[in-house]
Amino acid sequence: MTKGKVKSAEAAALERVAAAAREVQAASAALKAHFSEAGSREPSTLELARFAAAMQELKEARESFDELLAGGQ
Repeated sequence: MTKGKVKSAEAAALERVAAAAREVQAASAALKAHFSEAGSREPSTLELARFAAAMQELKEARESFDELLAGGQ
């Protein structure tokens, strides 16, 4: 890969990590709302699934980014 393409791939991978982190934060905030309210209801299956999927995407995005960086050394 050329130097420009490597930086572009790194930028795209880093953006994926950032987007995944934002989704984890949003899903976490939605779950936190259930536990901070008095007499709150249980989180829905959909809310829990969203959080689990967001965590999995963050894990995969970080692994992909790490592999990309390790390949450039």
